[in-house]
Amino acid sequence: MSQHTPHELHDEFPDDGDLLHRLKMEDAHFQKLAEKYHEVNREIHRIESEVEAASDERAEDLKKQRLALVDEISGILARHRAPTG
Repeated sequence: MSQHTPHELHDEFPDDGDLLHRLKMEDAHFQKLAEKYHEVNREIHRIESEVEAASDERAEDLKKQRLALVDEISGILARHRAPTG
């Protein structure tokens, strides 16, 4: 049974689906960031779902990593968004 993992990039940036896809296809650095985010987010989800055991320190470290990746990805998306208005 497939289960939705919260905090996927498309959840974090719901208005940027096309841009996320394009950057994953065209930008090797962005692709690596997205893959790392996916790995970290999935590990957090496994810990929070009690599928995988981890210390509180490990869980907090992963959440800090995820936040740093979101910040970096957000900055890249902001630079690539089409200007509005």
